[in-house]
Amino acid sequence: MEQFLEFAVLVIAISASGVMAPGPLFAANISYGLRDGTRSGIKMAVGHSIVEFPLIILLGIGVFSLEIFPEFRTVISILGAITLFIFAILQIRTVFSRKEISEIKPKQSPLIAGVLLSALNPFFIIWWLTIGFKLISDAMLIWAFAGIVILFGLHIWMDFVWLGVISFLASKSSKILSNKNYKVLMVCLSLVLVYFGIVFLTDSIY
Repeated sequence: MEQFLEFAVLVIAISASGVMAPGPLFAANISYGLRDGTRSGIKMAVGHSIVEFPLIILLGIGVFSLEIFPEFRTVISILGAITLFIFAILQIRTVFSRKEISEIKPKQSPLIAGVLLSALNPFFIIWWLTIGFKLISDAMLIWAFAGIVILFGLHIWMDFVWLGVISFLASKSSKILSNKNYKVLMVCLSLVLVYFGIVFLTDSIY
């Protein structure tokens, strides 16, 4: 039990660096949260989980490695950038095609957004290939293959809580925004996605 508690504290402390780091998933979560509240954050966390759990399994059994596919980071960075640009364009178009706040709602599902913005985020992948891989190794050393499930359970609840809380707070703030300021905020969030898209492209070059 003591060993489990020590590992749990380690996972939670280290996972915070990935879960709470600002990124495209965080920015998109605010966008969805402004309209749909906590529900959108939970859906986005589910989408994130759909990508994260298989990734952890593949790392655990040694299938997934940059040594096997050295161009992987470049491919993911480029695809991720394209995805972010598309999301940003669609979001800005939605903002300017609707007159009232109640009409401004992303057409894309937050669950799908969670999947795409996780699977095509090179920084998310690299985090698991480096920092996360050490946690996977430690978990499997203690509990064998069951360690993967234990690690995932200790980690994933933070994603649900974090994304749920942020989307909840976003929904509350939307109620005090004027129609104009709401649109300005949505455009700013879209530009944040564009910024990360540029960062992804830059990362693929160097």
